[in-house]
Amino acid sequence: MTTLSTDRPADVTPTDSEAGTRPRSGSPEGAPSRGRARELEGYRGLVGLTIVVFHVFQYAAQSGRELNPVLGALARFETVDILFLMSSYLLTLSYARAALDRTPVRPARQFLFRRAVRILPLYWIGVTVVWAIRNPALPGDWLDLVEHLLFLQVFDRERIFYTVGPTWSMSLEVIFYGVLVLLGPLAVRACTRLGSRRRRVQLLASGAAVLTVVPFVWNSVAFLALDIPFDNWPAYFGPQARFGAFGAGMLLAVIAAARQGRPLLSGAAPALVRWLGVAVVLGGALLSDPGTWGQVVFHDFAAVGWFLLMASTVLGAPGQLWSRMLSWRGITWLGLISYSTYMWHEPLMMLFQHWGLIGRADQALPLTLAIVLAGSVAVGWVSFRVIEQPTSKLRMLRDRDGRPREYYPDLVGRPQA
Repeated sequence: MTTLSTDRPADVTPTDSEAGTRPRSGSPEGAPSRGRARELEGYRGLVGLTIVVFHVFQYAAQSGRELNPVLGALARFETVDILFLMSSYLLTLSYARAALDRTPVRPARQFLFRRAVRILPLYWIGVTVVWAIRNPALPGDWLDLVEHLLFLQVFDRERIFYTVGPTWSMSLEVIFYGVLVLLGPLAVRACTRLGSRRRRVQLLASGAAVLTVVPFVWNSVAFLALDIPFDNWPAYFGPQARFGAFGAGMLLAVIAAARQGRPLLSGAAPALVRWLGVAVVLGGALLSDPGTWGQVVFHDFAAVGWFLLMASTVLGAPGQLWSRMLSWRGITWLGLISYSTYMWHEPLMMLFQHWGLIGRADQALPLTLAIVLAGSVAVGWVSFRVIEQPTSKLRMLRDRDGRPREYYPDLVGRPQA
């Protein structure tokens, strides 16, 4: 899960989100209001559970038998794109604000430091532990370990799903960070030359829309014209194929920054937009039969659907029933531990299979779901407390301006006795 997603609203410091105040202009991690942050955390919790369910259905589909149409569609109903979209929205928001308000952005090194502290400790620990278990005799598949530690597995057709399979998405997350720190300042600089705020909005929105459409074009050309098979994983899982949701998140950030906190949707509109988004994603899943064009463009449909779903919340008037449900403590708690749940659920499922606790038969599916969900949440909570919480304090090594924190300022420059 971020990954996927790793950029949850709770990652924002309390000062940024307190009472819905806006963070200082130019922060690479623009903070939504406290209410919005809880809603997005709720989304993360729900999506984290659906990803676990998705992989359980994939596990059942690997039995070799033909699943009934409903189970078959669920085995193709991947929700990781909404995590890409949320990550992109949260991290692009301050760049969009800086570009529209023509204010400076903070250095890329600060952004990358905060991202590294957020994702690397748990990721490196998880990958190393699982790789060591699966490679008990040295040297083992050392190239697999190196690729995963450096987030390069998405470019390896053979090893992309080795070790911890779902971490291919983390590779895309890290690539997006690099794209953002390159394009963000360029967009801010380009907008300084435009006197009209409307023209600045149009420029940013156009760029984000292009990034959203390019993967759809690539996937269609690759499948229909170049005849690239779907099991050429780098072709359909690389950034050129899967950045549509990131582009959609950037577009949502531009719209939100342009609105300056004013709701765009009110009354029945948020619910209508939300259900339309869900319908688009479900339609894409139903059309994504293996070996068809629908399979390779499903994630492009999903990017549009999840954009509508998130827009119904981010751009909707506050106080909606759906928003209040997302803010429930239990759901936001699941969002809090979602990164750990994401990292450990597949290895845990394989361990349960080794112990004979779960099975692929249809009649075993309910029990398999219950065991994997319960185990993943429990292990995710332990991992959050043991790994994520302690390592998050590494952020204190730098102050809010990105400079190394001076813990003993009174000793600096003091003459030695």
